[in-house]
Amino acid sequence: MSFLEELNIAQRNAVQHNKGPLMVIAGPGSGKTRVLTYRIAYLISQGVDPFNILALTFTNKASKEMRTRIETQVGSEARNLWMGTFHSIFARILRVEGNRLGYASNFTIYDTQDSRNLLKNILKESGLDSTIYKPSVVHNRISTAKNSLITANEYAQMPELLLEDKTNGRKALSNIYFEYTKRCFKANAMDFDDLLLKMYELLMRFPDVLYKYQNRFLYILIDEFQDTNKAQYLIVKMLADVHQNICVVGDDAQSIYAFRGAVIENMLNLKKDFSDLITYRLEQNYRSTKHIVAVANHLIKKNKVQLEKSLWTENEAGAKVKIFKTASDNDEARTLADAIMEEKLRNHYRNDDFCILYRTNAQSRAFEEGLRKVNIPYQVYGGIAFYQRKEIKDILAYLKIIVNPDDEESLRRIINYPARGIGKTTLEKVTVLAHEQDASLWDIISKIEQYHFTPRATKLISEFVIMIKSFQALMHQKDAYDLAMHVAKSVGLNRTLKNDNTPEGISRYENFQELMNSIKSFTQESSTDDDGNLIPDLDFSLGAYLQQVTLLSNIDQDEKADAVKLMTLHSAKGLEFPVVFIAGLEENLFPSIMSVNSRSELEEERRLFYVGVTRAEKKLLISYATTRYRFGNLTYCEPSRFLNEMPAESIDNPQQDNQRNEVFTKHKTFIKNQINSSHSVNKGYQHQVSDRFTAADPSLLQIGMKVEHQRFGFGKIVGIEGQSGKRIANIFFQEVGTKRIMLKFAKLQIVNNKTIE
Repeated sequence: MSFLEELNIAQRNAVQHNKGPLMVIAGPGSGKTRVLTYRIAYLISQGVDPFNILALTFTNKASKEMRTRIETQVGSEARNLWMGTFHSIFARILRVEGNRLGYASNFTIYDTQDSRNLLKNILKESGLDSTIYKPSVVHNRISTAKNSLITANEYAQMPELLLEDKTNGRKALSNIYFEYTKRCFKANAMDFDDLLLKMYELLMRFPDVLYKYQNRFLYILIDEFQDTNKAQYLIVKMLADVHQNICVVGDDAQSIYAFRGAVIENMLNLKKDFSDLITYRLEQNYRSTKHIVAVANHLIKKNKVQLEKSLWTENEAGAKVKIFKTASDNDEARTLADAIMEEKLRNHYRNDDFCILYRTNAQSRAFEEGLRKVNIPYQVYGGIAFYQRKEIKDILAYLKIIVNPDDEESLRRIINYPARGIGKTTLEKVTVLAHEQDASLWDIISKIEQYHFTPRATKLISEFVIMIKSFQALMHQKDAYDLAMHVAKSVGLNRTLKNDNTPEGISRYENFQELMNSIKSFTQESSTDDDGNLIPDLDFSLGAYLQQVTLLSNIDQDEKADAVKLMTLHSAKGLEFPVVFIAGLEENLFPSIMSVNSRSELEEERRLFYVGVTRAEKKLLISYATTRYRFGNLTYCEPSRFLNEMPAESIDNPQQDNQRNEVFTKHKTFIKNQINSSHSVNKGYQHQVSDRFTAADPSLLQIGMKVEHQRFGFGKIVGIEGQSGKRIANIFFQEVGTKRIMLKFAKLQIVNNKTIE
């Protein structure tokens, strides 16, 4: 096997590991993907049937790249692997076995927007205030519960969760979770989190199903294992329990998704569940220069909780890491844009050789403006994804209804789009009937003649039902592309979009055409076997296409454009660029103000910085601003503690020229004048603490309460975000303006006899 000769000793040991549990601790740029793909190729070359190999990833991009690499080594047999994201593989199994849980095989998968739309309807029907029960907050709470394997019924029996909801002013959340679960089931729909929860439930409730897949998946391999959550780990643990041939590859130093439920302990404690675990460390970095590797090593050694390893490289020393101090966020953007122009002129880099990373999405605005001013094309990750655009969601809703007519959210979206005279009042009446009869909306409208609607409403709804049924009749006669095009023309979507000649309309029509192109490409995907015979893909059906696009992650978008990439540090995981800028290295921004009050959260922030540093191949540039607008207030910024944790011998602090220093001095004087003249940030104010000051229990503090702070004086709580011990309040103080304070450490006294405007 010639491919083994391409591996270093540590990589080869991991690839040739025969049987039993295996953990590969793979530092950034150490050939993790190569080890995974070559291990699978090696197993196949040793006679393991690809149908018995399960390979799980976190992005479609990663699984596609791995499958392509494996195919170059072993040929078309790679097509037989069970390889994909956790969600796509579990969806595939649930399509077959979901009837055990009461789901039809054509169930719809709700994306985040679908789920939140359903929650909006539930909140409206329940008469609940959507400013208190924000759909995004409610959805996140339900998502967290599901990823912790807590069902709606179990949630209602957990006093600590109910108390937390009551404390946050959302005591009806348990009822919302129950109704949301009921409505999804009635619509024959699962959301992303259900794909994990229902998979776990399936294996736990039906031993014969567990036995079936334990003996199908003789070898299990998991990429980015440090990012697994509780549900993912327990499912994999059950599947691997019999044969114990589990191989996990990851890096605890790159565990940055705790906010999504990732549990770093899954990696740290793996040996407890697999006592025969063998560990290999991949420490040679093939990506970055010596200076970048030195910075990464120096940083991550500050973390106390980690698996020991030390990166090294045989690459050149390269340029030292540059740190830019700028006067403001706008000045930071100009500085980085100028640096990109200079690098392009001196070193002939392309635009797509550059990436700007930042801690929060809001920071992208300044960089977009800075790049536009010097005519540098850019691409922002985390904006409106292609499949979330209205015109795309509209067409996909029609296609989803054809596959699953019980899909409530899709039906609501298209029943009167394009306009066909079915009004809001009619739809509300249909909804009431559906609730009274515990039926789906489709059940009601497909028998509309049985109910007391006006003759006009009955006629219009009947015509709609007949149209959808005519599309369904074609589902087994036409492939996904022909059916989608037929639907778009029949309902007038194609014509409506094409006839809009505004710039926005032209863009929407181009998006429509791009969607049709993607469906056409899906139906034509094929490969040849070793003898040159054409092998069609497994499934070209409309249902298969819809599942594929629903499960696409945000990072699975086109990266081919020659444009500077802008993204948050969380989105950068798994990517690499010749030149990387990391912006906003300031206290309370990076590390985040939400993460400086506990060691575990601070260490995750440091791991996030480590991930950013190790995205760079040739050059790394870091910047921070001395002033920045935050929540409408201009504030001074303190350089991040992470800057002091970098080795001095690998750092280059370029001296600002006289002109820039002069500009900075003028700017700083202007800022001071602004602050001194602003009542909202009165730094000279000294509050005299009230007699008998008694700090209230933080869990009792609610929006609207009047409070006293020992330093800032009297104020009013105008907003609260976060949960449990991480609640942060926005408090308007009469003398010093609005402050963001973590309630756990705030020491606030509740006052009821104070007038606060």
